[in-house]
Amino acid sequence: MDSERFPRIVSSIYDLVHELEAMFPGRHFTPDGHMLGSLGEAIASFHYGITLLPASAFCHDGECRGRQVQIKATQTSRVSISSEPEHLLVLHLHPDGSFDEIYNGPGNIVWNLVAHKPRPKNGQYQLPISRLRQLMGEVPYEQRLGRRQA
Repeated sequence: MDSERFPRIVSSIYDLVHELEAMFPGRHFTPDGHMLGSLGEAIASFHYGITLLPASAFCHDGECRGRQVQIKATQTSRVSISSEPEHLLVLHLHPDGSFDEIYNGPGNIVWNLVAHKPRPKNGQYQLPISRLRQLMGEVPYEQRLGRRQA
């Protein structure tokens, strides 16, 4: 992976979104769905050294230092999960291509928030980012995936 070009490409996606929104006032071109998920996975791979699994693998998106990792990306105030991952990494992506790490720790800690609830019709439990930030404060540093140095 080209460590100089990759951040520029991500930033240019969001630059194009801003241009389209300026051309068509009132229309939103925010990356979402598969594109947002794939952007999150690419960013996580780049910054954390995660080796990505084939697209649409069950539960986990990659492997890092012997751990199976589920990667979630959001641009809103919540994230969805449908199964218990070994490790969960949640990133909040910003329009300039940067991100905040919301949660980086054992998946069971997050899964325990929803495991006792009836499964929603769509199979996706919604979790508020604010709650994940609280949980992140309880995850010991040694249980987190470290970021690669620039």
